[in-house]
Amino acid sequence: MARVKFMEYEEATGKVKEAFDYQLKKSGNVTNMKKALLNDYATYEAFMGWYVSFDRLVEVVGKRAAMILAHSVSTTNGCMLCSLFFIRDLKAIGDDPKNLKLDEKEQLLSQLGMQMVKDPNGVTDELMNNLKKHFNDSEIVTIVGFAAQMMATNNFNAVLKIDLDESLVPIQGEFEKETWRAKNN
Repeated sequence: MARVKFMEYEEATGKVKEAFDYQLKKSGNVTNMKKALLNDYATYEAFMGWYVSFDRLVEVVGKRAAMILAHSVSTTNGCMLCSLFFIRDLKAIGDDPKNLKLDEKEQLLSQLGMQMVKDPNGVTDELMNNLKKHFNDSEIVTIVGFAAQMMATNNFNAVLKIDLDESLVPIQGEFEKETWRAKNN
């Protein structure tokens, strides 16, 4: 159960109500994370920058590779909620998230996601040099910036124990939490 209440449409006023209306018009629903964020409009607005960052990431690496990076970060970080969104999205494009066939760029992005979560100070020069074979500095900033935003999203959901959205409940058994933290504690 979430550690904060979810803002409900009936309670919303001003900018919060406008945000609800926007989300309902855009996607037909408001996710549990967004309902939690809407307790503080400034925080909601800051987190909505994720979508700008994700769209730019898609321009740089392609949609599948963007989902792979997000999935890598979320799974390594142990965020069931975020991981399940990307499991669902990968399945929707015909991929098996448990048996992803990654090209060289996707493998590098997946490794970056894992390394950033496990030890951001330990991201290797070798990995960065390999990324630079495929991406320029501006694109690397896009990639790392998105991964950092994904980590913030994971942490928000984990700390506040945001409940799974109803649409994700049927696939919750597909989440396999990384065990690296238990091995290192």
